[in-house]
Amino acid sequence: MRRKLFEKDNKPVIRTDNGPQFISYAFENRCEELKIEHERIPCKTPDKNAHIEAFHRILEDEYLGRWEFEKYEEGYREVVEFMDRYNTRRIHSSIFYMSQRELYMATITEKARTLEKRV
Repeated sequence: MRRKLFEKDNKPVIRTDNGPQFISYAFENRCEELKIEHERIPCKTPDKNAHIEAFHRILEDEYLGRWEFEKYEEGYREVVEFMDRYNTRRIHSSIFYMSQRELYMATITEKARTLEKRV
């Protein structure tokens, strides 16, 4: 919503697995209210959601798996810190050793490099 994607013709799509939170009537109704297309991946195909599965693995390995939190707020703060670091400071080899933020800024200013594929 902050990026004003709902005002465009090409609205966002949420791709999820078939977890109970995503097959609930409440979730489906909210998607309909917001006019968001909800796309579910087929059962037993985590490769269809590979990017988010990899992200969850990094989140677990680098943050959540290292600590025990006494309160929800502590865990929440750590996840917020992780998200900031992941998006603004952590470099990614698959995107030319830039942070997510750097790639986004390069893309919107049309300065993003293209990756040469060798066959």
